[in-house]
Amino acid sequence: MRFPYTFTDQMGHSITLPQLPQRIVSLVPSQTELLFDLGLEDRIVGLTKFCIHPKEKVKQKTIIGGTKNFKKEVIDELQPDLIIGNKEENYEEGIAQLQGKYPVWMSDIYTLEDSLQMINQIGQLTGTEAKAEELTQGIAAGFGQLQPFQTTIPTAYFIWRGPYMAVGSDNFIDHMLQRCGFSNIFADQSRYPEVSPEQLQAAAPKLILLSSEPYPFQEKHFAEFQEICPEAKIKVVDGEMFSWYGSRLLKAPEYLQGVIKEVGEESN
Repeated sequence: MRFPYTFTDQMGHSITLPQLPQRIVSLVPSQTELLFDLGLEDRIVGLTKFCIHPKEKVKQKTIIGGTKNFKKEVIDELQPDLIIGNKEENYEEGIAQLQGKYPVWMSDIYTLEDSLQMINQIGQLTGTEAKAEELTQGIAAGFGQLQPFQTTIPTAYFIWRGPYMAVGSDNFIDHMLQRCGFSNIFADQSRYPEVSPEQLQAAAPKLILLSSEPYPFQEKHFAEFQEICPEAKIKVVDGEMFSWYGSRLLKAPEYLQGVIKEVGEESN
């Protein structure tokens, strides 16, 4: 690829890079992990406080704040020649301000296909196309072997407590639930609806999945959900495996297959 080169991101924005980027800031945890897995450790200069993988390597990078509150003065000090963000995880105002100064490439992820496209496009952006292609082929192969739950099981997936917030439609987690064969009872609502105990009781899920992130659900929370839905099976699940859409997707099919198997065994 010859530079300067103009790229179009998943939101339809165009950015022109004069040369292969050497100072990259990542604003999204799952995409940060992807950048490391693409072999870009030496070119990553900044990331968010929520970027926790790979554990030892992220500690050596500058923290630019959170996904919703960037410290722009820190980013300015880093002088990035590429910033990589995401429509859902970052905030519009902050991204707009960064776009006024730097090339900002944005992902917009709803499905596995969107994720594979994002990985390949970041490979192009960073000159790591071969590694990106290897990752996407591995991910596609893994999901191609995933055996979904055989019968419909009405499912609620919770990401927050106080108030309860569940997963609705139009997001990546809902897509992963569909891939597993779990029927999302709140799919008629958009994004991440707030759900009252009365609404949950009326929806009557047979399976309640409590995510380990962003709220750190644990088994100690089972009782309150069991009181609302006495008939439901309740499980804590690894939120990263349902919501991270970067290279962690290589590990997701095996984990999701385990969840499907456990639910199936408990249903018999």
